[in-house]
Amino acid sequence: MVITNSQSGTNVHEVTDGIYRINTPVQLEGGAGFSFNQYLIVDDEPLLYHTGLRRMFPLVREAVASVLPVEQLRHIAFSHVEADECGSLNEWLDVAPRSVPLCGTVAALVSISDLSDREPRRLADGEAISLGMHSVRWLDAPHLPHAWECGFLTEEATRTLLCGDLFTQGGKDLPAITEADILGPSEAFRHEMDYFSHTKNAQSLLEKLASTKPTTLACMHGSAWHGDGAELLRALAEALST
Repeated sequence: MVITNSQSGTNVHEVTDGIYRINTPVQLEGGAGFSFNQYLIVDDEPLLYHTGLRRMFPLVREAVASVLPVEQLRHIAFSHVEADECGSLNEWLDVAPRSVPLCGTVAALVSISDLSDREPRRLADGEAISLGMHSVRWLDAPHLPHAWECGFLTEEATRTLLCGDLFTQGGKDLPAITEADILGPSEAFRHEMDYFSHTKNAQSLLEKLASTKPTTLACMHGSAWHGDGAELLRALAEALST
């Protein structure tokens, strides 16, 4: 792990081949610890997944620059439209002039074509694009855990699911990647602050994600996770059904 900003504690860690977790720990109101993660895929066409909050942009830019020149970024991707997912989108488009937003068709239709300073590349459900050695595929997952436009990218070479707000863990001093239980902590967080829409399609959507057989779950908040991702996604489906 490399700390790129000693004041904020922002750090970078390669969680699987060519995929870097950028993590900034924060103290929330009331004293609870939390963290915001972005994921950088280094390749011929580098991709940043999650932009970070707009006010966090200098920290995330500094972290990306520790791995590659920021102007080399070609894709700025995210799961759904929220400040921590795409709040600094236009700042990234400004510093990476060849980059474009990468999102699902619904996000492009309802928000990003208007919010973004550059027209997004729209991905249909199941559509894949090559970054070079890596390939990412978009999977529509409306309202899982929230937002009509929600979806996820899976990186096929490393079998990494860039899983956004799924498996959100509280705390700010967590390891970059773990094989320990994250379902228990994430369920405890969900029960305390329920951010799920509880869509009637949750079971089938989680099975759709499980079918990609991920071995790394790139969580947006907390540790990334390594193990049998399909089993863990099915365990989450079971937890949501009770």
